[in-house]
Amino acid sequence: MLTETDAIVLTALPHGEHGAVVRFLTPAHGLVAGYVHGGRGRSMRPVLQAGNGVALTLKARTDTQLATATVELTAVRAALVLSGSGLAALEWLTALTVNALAEAVPHPALFHTLAALVGALAAGADLTSVGESIVRYELLLLAELGFGLDLAACAATGVTSDLAYVSPKSSQAVSRAAGQPWAARLLPLPAFLIGDALADLPAIRDGLRLTGHFLARDVLNGRKAEVMAVRQRLVARLG
Repeated sequence: MLTETDAIVLTALPHGEHGAVVRFLTPAHGLVAGYVHGGRGRSMRPVLQAGNGVALTLKARTDTQLATATVELTAVRAALVLSGSGLAALEWLTALTVNALAEAVPHPALFHTLAALVGALAAGADLTSVGESIVRYELLLLAELGFGLDLAACAATGVTSDLAYVSPKSSQAVSRAAGQPWAARLLPLPAFLIGDALADLPAIRDGLRLTGHFLARDVLNGRKAEVMAVRQRLVARLG
């Protein structure tokens, strides 16, 4: 097996005395893993920081064997994320991706969206600027995994206007009129997800509350539930 591809570094875990097992997101092969010789060495540690873009070569004798990975840095991103909120966002986005996806399942849309998001963080974008994109990335990931939300029409009446809530059970939108009596039990639907409204801080908080419910219920449950603590640190940055 020989694979050559662009990739985003997601995690690097120590393996042996000097090496590291690294997981990458690739456009055509999805989540992949490989052993990097000297991955814990002085020259490779900066390359294998989460969020960096690399040219990746994977070699293995069989499909079931952990591949040997050779990487060349193509996009420095991790070292350019300097703010506390940016680092929290980077930590969450990479942790979410590596924990949510199954290996070797292609997700090209996630790859390109994540690359753009991490690139924005590296360019100095603050959390308010990228908050909407983080919510949309989480929605995209839910949809890619088969847990997409239906925000096109009201689950109760079928109307397509004045949608204000989402049912935490059915994942469907609910209109303001139909949902008002049960508003306390429903999740707020920020207007920027169904139109061209401004994604201000309150709306971003509502968006993260919405996606967070379904991520915890459908994706990051069981042994993966601890990953949500990383997300809580990000949410706390929004006040």
